[in-house]
Amino acid sequence: MPATPPASVELAVVDRNGFVESRHYGVAVVLAPDGTEKLTLGEASALFLPRSSMKPLQALACLSAGAELADERLAISMASHAGTERHAEVARGILQSAGLTEDDLGCPAAWPTDTASRDEMVRDHAAPSPLRMNCSGKHAAMLLTCVANGWSTGDYLDPQHPLQAHIREVIERLVGERTTTTAIDGCGAPVYAMSLVGLARAIQRIATSSERSPFALHRSAGTLVRAVKEHPWTIDGPGRPDTVVIERLGVFSKMGAEGVQVMTAPDGTTVALKMLDGSNRAGHVVALRLLERVGALTAHEVADTVAQLSLSVLGGGHEVGSIRSAV
Repeated sequence: MPATPPASVELAVVDRNGFVESRHYGVAVVLAPDGTEKLTLGEASALFLPRSSMKPLQALACLSAGAELADERLAISMASHAGTERHAEVARGILQSAGLTEDDLGCPAAWPTDTASRDEMVRDHAAPSPLRMNCSGKHAAMLLTCVANGWSTGDYLDPQHPLQAHIREVIERLVGERTTTTAIDGCGAPVYAMSLVGLARAIQRIATSSERSPFALHRSAGTLVRAVKEHPWTIDGPGRPDTVVIERLGVFSKMGAEGVQVMTAPDGTTVALKMLDGSNRAGHVVALRLLERVGALTAHEVADTVAQLSLSVLGGGHEVGSIRSAV
């Protein structure tokens, strides 16, 4: 069953002039470097949809199926990017390498979430584009995988398509759970319900993999993580939360819609959380504070990074409070 309020705890609050205006309840789990549960808040075995926090698993599945991706193209395959021209160009390059165009993308057309990029497109009288959709890198990688295997591309988002069947198998292997529920994500791709501890387990396995591993899947995971850490702008965008966390702390970080957040610290400690109200505004600060709480990050490191996130509450144009962790 999905997580319900009785199975959750208060993870964050919104403070306005010392008055707690809003509260975010949710579920969180922290895995120690050895994979054991170090801290659990709420019911971590309840099922939920990981949304874009599942993208590292999908990207790894594409690699394991023969997609030839490296560097920025590999990193953007698991991105929820801001839709800048630079992001669009990398995604376009993946499609071109497969002999495809943006017309082959199954994700919907969208405006960039980056304000400056959207303003520029409006001034140029441009229209929304699938390349600007934040999942275009993932979709381009999926199409490349289809071409590499001789699979059809027109129906690549069908849950029964060979690509999606392979992705589901890899996800089940990493999560350690059988898939019981399939839904359709906002971008049109299948998304699978799983437990929070299962997602944490999968992210930790990816984030701690070595490129020197004797196992091919782990070598590919190590290459994926290196690409993300070397090109953090691809994952989100300059000044945006996931990019800031990766750049400043070397933490593997991936946000998912509807209040999902995963992070793995350099020592392997991994946190996964889900806000039950679906808000993403407090996910990063809560995840960072949890990593601090268990000793994976220092208080100074976390405070310095949190200061770079957009967590201020304004009143009359002035800061009067903040979105802050309650754990």
